[in-house]
Amino acid sequence: MKICCIGAGYVGGPTMAMIAKQAPDIEVRVVDMNATRIAAWNSEVLPVYEPGLDEIVKECRGRNLFFSTEVREAIRAADIIFVSVNTPTKTYGVGAGRAADLRFIESVARTVAEEATSPKIIVEKSTIPVKTAGTIKTILAANARGVAFEVLSNPEFLAEGTAVADLLAPDRVLIGGERTPGGERALQTLVDIYARWVPRERIVTTNLWSSELSKLVANAFLAQRISSINSISALCEATEADVDEVANAIGKDSRIGPKFLKASVGFGGSCFQKDILNLSYLCEHFGLPEVAEYWHSVVAMNDWQKRRFTTRIVQALFNTVADKRIAVLGFAFKKDTNDTRESAAINVCRDLLGERAQVVVYDPKVSAEEIRRDVGCADADGARLSVAASAYEACEGAHAVAVLTEWDAFKALDFEKIYAGMTKPAFVFDGRNLLDHAALAKIGFRVEAIGKVVSQGQ
Repeated sequence: MKICCIGAGYVGGPTMAMIAKQAPDIEVRVVDMNATRIAAWNSEVLPVYEPGLDEIVKECRGRNLFFSTEVREAIRAADIIFVSVNTPTKTYGVGAGRAADLRFIESVARTVAEEATSPKIIVEKSTIPVKTAGTIKTILAANARGVAFEVLSNPEFLAEGTAVADLLAPDRVLIGGERTPGGERALQTLVDIYARWVPRERIVTTNLWSSELSKLVANAFLAQRISSINSISALCEATEADVDEVANAIGKDSRIGPKFLKASVGFGGSCFQKDILNLSYLCEHFGLPEVAEYWHSVVAMNDWQKRRFTTRIVQALFNTVADKRIAVLGFAFKKDTNDTRESAAINVCRDLLGERAQVVVYDPKVSAEEIRRDVGCADADGARLSVAASAYEACEGAHAVAVLTEWDAFKALDFEKIYAGMTKPAFVFDGRNLLDHAALAKIGFRVEAIGKVVSQGQ
């Protein structure tokens, strides 16, 4: 059997690496038109940082895992084609700002139809709106010159930072297919691949449309929980309650559970906001404006939480941060990844620069080029943005430290040393509730935390 995955990004690369590891008899080719990205997958420094991924790729690469720009050749040779291309939010036309842009999905379908000379199983791996499989099938049927295709939905539920563990022992693998003889055979083929290492009871099979919709709904429910606890964090600050204690108390209720109840400066990543906006747009499209507004409010709450964090910094620093040095620790949207998509740090940095602060960023895995590109500030603001080589360099001479990513290394910093080198009074704004606030206050810091009222230092 030969597998081709079109798209060498955060989903395609790790997923195919795990299949290659667990099924050494299957040839797996990951193809992408981006030659730079493919070169990185073939190098010693992978384009995706995930704990444990390097070892798997290096074990399988050249044996039964290959990375290439030869897209058409790989399509012709493959029995199964995974589609793992980007589906960004539209920035133009109908649905701009909410609907998924399916240009790349359509392009892949047309390329497959042009090149295929034998039956293929097409597997949707990208996050897409429900009913997209119908679009793919229509394009294939109109252009395939009699070649038979089956389309499956196999959405990914990886959490960045734990992707390898998630692939190795997933909560569930979801596969949707048509309830036809051909659809059932295709579905069983993919089930058998995952069953090499995933217990059969964790492989969930559904119809095609339920699978497509489940991905959007899962991310919407998770994001909803984060926005819910973040809304309560503001109330905790006003009432002197502690949001972590509240989250712990309600999380003990088996009907609620403890996961995704960690208050923070706001959620980020490639999926949550994009998928909720897409879900909201779909609801409007199908004549459900009240449902659309409900889900859109989850994103609105997240945006408000980011703005609220920046406002707290400005207010605490005597209502102005103009020409004050603010050290931003962490730029990735979460720890153990170099992904910055929709990171809260982007918004906070932009807002601080808009207030004419001197912003100095440090992140252990995100490059200076990526940070500058994501912030995308104009010349005047760009001069006020710098990137440090270490946390200590970023904090030297700073008026305030803002923790925006929960990197474990930040907990081990010598904050007495940091305090000694800062402008006084020295502030810490903990956007992840990562640090020991009592210890910081004892050193002399003035501490602001999400959903907490902290006894202050000097």
